[in-house]
Amino acid sequence: MDMQESPHDPTSVRPVARAAYIGATAAELGRRTGADKAAAGVSQKVLFQRRGSVALYEDRLVLGGWNDSGDLVLGAADIASARTRFTELYGRFIGGLLNAGKPLVLETRTDAGEIYLLIDRKEFMETTDDRAWERRINAWLGNA
Repeated sequence: MDMQESPHDPTSVRPVARAAYIGATAAELGRRTGADKAAAGVSQKVLFQRRGSVALYEDRLVLGGWNDSGDLVLGAADIASARTRFTELYGRFIGGLLNAGKPLVLETRTDAGEIYLLIDRKEFMETTDDRAWERRINAWLGNA
C-alpha cells in the first residue's frame, strides 16, 4: 500500500473523517440579535454563517472554507477542549430540546477563540453528528 493511501500515516492526504459543517465563533454568536435567534428557529444557518467541510487528519483538524482567506487549520496544540454543550450563546431553545442538537464547542488557543460547530446537521430532525465528532477529536487529542 502506498504511504499516501494509509489512513494511519501522518503524511496521508486522506482524512480519517470528513463531514459538512456550519459554524460560528463565540464572538459572532454574541453579536446576534433577538430577531436572528428567532429566525434560527427556522434555519440555524442564520446564526452560523461559516460553512464548509470539516476534516480530521492524523496531524490536524481542518475547517475548510472558514473565511475569505481559506481554511482554518488546527493542530492538537491549538485546541484546549472539545465538548458538546449548550451555552448562554447557543441554548436549548435555539438548538432544539433534544440533546442531539448540542453544538460542538472547540476552545482554541488561536485568534478564532471559541468555535461553535454543527456537523452534519439534519435541519428537520434537529440532530447533528457533534457527539461522535467530540469523541473522535478528544481521542485524537489524547493521541497527539
